[in-house]
Amino acid sequence: MVNIESVGTIRAALGECPVWDIEKQQLWFMDGRAGHIYLLDPVTGEPVLTYKVPAPAGSFALNADGRLVVALKEEVALFDPVSGKLEVIARLDEHHPNMRLNDGEAMPDGSFVVGTMHVFREEGQAPLGGLYRLARDTSFERQDKGIGVTNGPCVSPLDGRFYVSDSSARSIFSYGILPDGSLTDRRAFLNTGMYDSGPDGCCFDEQGGLWTALVHIGAIARFGPDGKLTHKIDVPVAHPASLCFGGTDLDELFVTSISDSGRLRADGPFDGMVLRIRGTGMQGFALSKTRICMPA
Repeated sequence: MVNIESVGTIRAALGECPVWDIEKQQLWFMDGRAGHIYLLDPVTGEPVLTYKVPAPAGSFALNADGRLVVALKEEVALFDPVSGKLEVIARLDEHHPNMRLNDGEAMPDGSFVVGTMHVFREEGQAPLGGLYRLARDTSFERQDKGIGVTNGPCVSPLDGRFYVSDSSARSIFSYGILPDGSLTDRRAFLNTGMYDSGPDGCCFDEQGGLWTALVHIGAIARFGPDGKLTHKIDVPVAHPASLCFGGTDLDELFVTSISDSGRLRADGPFDGMVLRIRGTGMQGFALSKTRICMPA
């Protein structure tokens, strides 16, 4: 039996990018539509600190020097929580009013991989943008294209491959990671169309199970390394958006949700709030931090 409870009182418009800070034993997450980044005490549920970045914001990662790598609409920036300084270090090479950066992930080599979302496309129109890699020296290169809505990037602890969702295609793909950190060998992993939802945010447990937020049906699901469904948990929000493992033993799932993303809306008592799920029987593992540093 799992136990689900809300954490705190923050109601986000677009709750995204939960990141467990294993050193501080605290939870980071973002309201991407408002441009708010929160550091949350998981015991009291109250924000320890709140930061403001330009909205809309897609995602962020913890950098090894204490700063945050933040994906803004068309730029990636380093944000210093102490000084409040925001320094743009990379920009997209394509522009469109319906395209912006979305989910990103810290990679094992310290780089940051982030993808775009291009919505409201014409019938048959190929999406602009794609997947981009911000190297430790801040060089910024596209790794792939043709992804409509990038979500849930994460690296498997079993095969070391990089997994990412295209929510618009209701599909999750994987890539090999070359020694220089670039991505290669794209493969289809699974399609969630049979569950009437695209996959949104994702994370892995230490056994190699991939958890994803089924954003359209108020549920989260776990798929084994073979792509077969092993768990499906209904949650008390209409649109769960992303999730991560946290807690002292990394055995709690924190789930962020949506109250008004601009395309998805819900006004239930927990919509937009952070949920904590205990009792799944699974554990996460310590994730990478970025190691982005401006060249001298």
